[in-house]
Amino acid sequence: MSPPHSVDLAVRAWRAVVDGQVRPATVLVRNGVITAIEPYESDGSHRAEAEARVVTETGPDEVLAPGLVDTHVHVNEPGRTEWEGFATATAAALDGGVTTLVDMPLNSLPPTLTVDALERKRQAAAGRCRVDVAFWGGVTPATIGELPALFGAGVPGVKGFLSDSGVAEFPPLSDADLSAAAAMIADLDGVLLVHAEDPGLLERAAPPEGRSYQAFVASRPVEAEVSAIRRVVDVAERTGCRVHVVHVSSGAGVEEIRRAKGRGVPISAETCPHYLVFAAETIPDGAPEYKCCPPVRGRDDRERLWAGLLDGTLDIVVTDHSPSTPELKHLDTGDLDAAWGGISSLQFGFAATWTAAAERGVDLARVVQWMSTGPADLVGMPRKGRIGVGADADLVALAPDERFAVQAERIRHRHPHTPYLGHELRGVVRRRWLRGVEPDRG
Repeated sequence: MSPPHSVDLAVRAWRAVVDGQVRPATVLVRNGVITAIEPYESDGSHRAEAEARVVTETGPDEVLAPGLVDTHVHVNEPGRTEWEGFATATAAALDGGVTTLVDMPLNSLPPTLTVDALERKRQAAAGRCRVDVAFWGGVTPATIGELPALFGAGVPGVKGFLSDSGVAEFPPLSDADLSAAAAMIADLDGVLLVHAEDPGLLERAAPPEGRSYQAFVASRPVEAEVSAIRRVVDVAERTGCRVHVVHVSSGAGVEEIRRAKGRGVPISAETCPHYLVFAAETIPDGAPEYKCCPPVRGRDDRERLWAGLLDGTLDIVVTDHSPSTPELKHLDTGDLDAAWGGISSLQFGFAATWTAAAERGVDLARVVQWMSTGPADLVGMPRKGRIGVGADADLVALAPDERFAVQAERIRHRHPHTPYLGHELRGVVRRRWLRGVEPDRG
């Protein structure tokens, strides 16, 4: 490839994640866009490098990777900014190597169910973001008719719940609602994201019991996830709608998706770092920072989730960062029944996943596919999540072998509570570039 006539930046890396492989490369950037990927010359003698305004080199223990893309983040602004907010969420994202995030339609007030609500969300984000931000829409029984306008206003897809969302302003879809929404979204060539838990099976399960983690897990049985995934698969087959199952937590759920993909159903799925790192057997009672829905299950489910990632059944890993105030988490009493169900993890999602992946011998390029390229593809962002010609120069320099302890004073989320607190993780993000510029981290 011929080098450009002039470049703003040349990043030289002995190790860079390019086209699914880690190899030497020099990445050339002009006006924030990658214009060429040239060989790495040990003496820096490449002509294009000499024409660059700025030439920089990653360290010998670093890997140059695309910035991460997290497509499952609850920022909660406007309306519940005391839970998180764009300023704190994007600061945490940047610290953890996330250069693009996609905000979920709840738990903000109003939820992103209409074009007006979407515009209010965009206004709330304006001037407060340290990384690029996009927005999912949402769908509830009363707002199916809003879908054409929402997609017309630029959302890449919409999310719906089959069970109680936890907030009254975002009620779940019945089977008839799900079918109607899917048919409309198929016509709009969009994607429908689904929180898949069967409300009937949840209602019949034993209720949680105060501080007991095992009782909480039993209150959200695997069968509820499996039954709901089957409903999602059925509607995708009948309507042709592209569907995406969020936060898959169980091995049985993976198997349902594997069967559906084998039949050619237009379905994709994600899991989250906490399901890949933690196991119910080691979570203590009275620790609401671990509470999420569906719950972190046992070791067997965790290993089957890893198998699902490695064989391609699960497509991506995203955080489902869903923070709240310490009071709503009931950290003082440890009451899992009363606590808000959501895990704060945006800042540590990559390091947590990479730590567990490296222990299993999974290479860094696979993790980048799951946490950068794959999420970008889900939302239709071909210029994000990859080091390639024509892509935005959103880059991170990682020290994959460096370890750090998660300490409260390091946390950039609005509230410094997370199940990763006190854990030693692997993988430090040392430098970041957003469209070729190193941002001020504040």
